[in-house]
Amino acid sequence: MSTAPSKAASFTLSRSEAVLLFVTMIWGATFLIVQLALSVSGPLFFVGLRFGTAALMMALIAAPVLRGLTWLEIKAGLLIGIAIFFGYTLQTYGLQYIPSSKSAFITALYVPIVPLLQWLVLKRPPSIMAWTGIVFAFIGLALLAGPEGTSIGLGIGELLTLLCAVAISAEIILIGGFAGKVDARRVTVVQLATTSVLALGFMAPLGESLPEPSWLLIFSAIGLGLASAGIQLAMNWAQKTVSPTRATLIYAGEPVWAGIVGRLYGEILPAAALIGAALIVAGVIVSEMKLPRWFKRRQSAQA
Repeated sequence: MSTAPSKAASFTLSRSEAVLLFVTMIWGATFLIVQLALSVSGPLFFVGLRFGTAALMMALIAAPVLRGLTWLEIKAGLLIGIAIFFGYTLQTYGLQYIPSSKSAFITALYVPIVPLLQWLVLKRPPSIMAWTGIVFAFIGLALLAGPEGTSIGLGIGELLTLLCAVAISAEIILIGGFAGKVDARRVTVVQLATTSVLALGFMAPLGESLPEPSWLLIFSAIGLGLASAGIQLAMNWAQKTVSPTRATLIYAGEPVWAGIVGRLYGEILPAAALIGAALIVAGVIVSEMKLPRWFKRRQSAQA
């Protein structure tokens, strides 16, 4: 996760970083689109249709290499797909209760949650900066999640979205664990298809019926499916040359873009909630920063 000092200090975007910035803008806008689509569809059907479209598009793109699919790639795709299913399904359910802008900021908590999961699962304790980011982020969550932004509390929408962030954190850890061992194109097809099959398969057990035909549903699901496939491809391509730390700093803008889109649509967060949102973004950025060298040298000298 290292990057050259000159690169870290530079504010000039490379072509890969510009692609990630564009991806983040599109990503932020999807929260409101999902919320609008939920007015005509149940969460599971929408997730299934969205990721089924994305899987089909990725299968067409990856067709030349799909014959080389291995059992390890199937295993990786299934595990990552399960994590994606829980992440996006919980997020979609949560959007039935909270504004899209609030959902985006809570979802961004996956960044500081990742080191916590690595600590629990892989026995890797978070760094000082990660702990600082975690504190910032969860204070921000308390402010953002309070009823009307004036008191502390978790409603059903906030809780579902927080669990969504945990699932996305698991997805990130799984992707990192399989990276370099599998072909990203083939695994992406499997994980997208797994998400779609799980969402559609759980409709009957959870009592969700098929929605009435709607152009809003069709266009939003197909549009988000294409966006999901394109975003995944863009991230896989760009992050070959962009460090995880640099990428995370760019991704931290995702909830900000979602907040801007939500504000243009008429969503207004109270002042306390805006402070909480800012603290979450700060926590995301701080958790991926490293201590300055002079501070590390001072710690070593004191030890």
